[in-house]
Amino acid sequence: MRVLVTGSTGFVGRALMPTLTGRGHESREAVRHLKEKPDGRLSSFVVGNIDGTTVWSKALQSAEAVIHLAARVHVMRESAGDPLAEFRRLNIEGTLRLARQAAEAGVRRFIFLSTIGVNGNSTLHGKVFMPTDTPSPHDPYSMSKYEAEIGLHSIARSTGMEVVIIRPPLVYGANAPGNFGKLTRLIAKSLPLPLGSIDNLRSFVGIDNLVDFIVTCLEHPAAANETFMVSDGEDLSTPDLIRRMARAMNRPARLLPVPLWALQAGASLLGKGDAVQRLCGNLQVDISKARSLLGWVPPVSVDEGLRRAVGGG
Repeated sequence: MRVLVTGSTGFVGRALMPTLTGRGHESREAVRHLKEKPDGRLSSFVVGNIDGTTVWSKALQSAEAVIHLAARVHVMRESAGDPLAEFRRLNIEGTLRLARQAAEAGVRRFIFLSTIGVNGNSTLHGKVFMPTDTPSPHDPYSMSKYEAEIGLHSIARSTGMEVVIIRPPLVYGANAPGNFGKLTRLIAKSLPLPLGSIDNLRSFVGIDNLVDFIVTCLEHPAAANETFMVSDGEDLSTPDLIRRMARAMNRPARLLPVPLWALQAGASLLGKGDAVQRLCGNLQVDISKARSLLGWVPPVSVDEGLRRAVGGG
């Protein structure tokens, strides 16, 4: 299948491109700048900034499917005066511009990598997020992704182009950005972490499992016009995650049993309440729809995924 991939130079895109080739697909990539264009790749197209004015015609020529990974993601040091407007410019206007032109070009399937944040930022004890839950986006990033989902469904209804929505939780892997990368560096230094008393459960997805699921959604007829959750299929507490990461790195897991209330109080004083929520709260997703409808089983175990992410291989 001829597939156009946006965001091919990002964390997920770099893992996806060789997998597409290995599964027999003819992939091409759209990049924003010449400096992002991989040397020697004739199947790369420079499209400029992604927004409501981007021209995709050359990149879309003869494409049968689109995998849209490019996005404005969480910004740790926000400089935009209106962050929501900036998120909407790329994540909504840019996405829907691409989708409309893709439908006009005859693309049959459009896969959109969204976020579990569309459902919310935490689950209650014993509860899990489902694709059918009422959305509850909690920040500008997740709000923009949800609004893009709404627009994509509208385009699918009016054009007949198939749309597939994937909402992953935290994605980990070698050289992962964000919190997983920070945690890896702390464990590598054998620093004590005040998280030994945390009693929670969180879903994660290793990069290899996510890529395998994206390609499954590309290939499987039953994925058309569906929304999916994806994870490794085994939820972990934060202390368990740290222990298993440390084991993969041949490092000790130095966990101090600091009470949750003390962590929350300290984080509040430092303005880091959101970070504590991500480390200490529950966030579980249900992947039974992916299993039953697509017959998908995560091909890589949690321990193997962590070994690849932090221990090499």
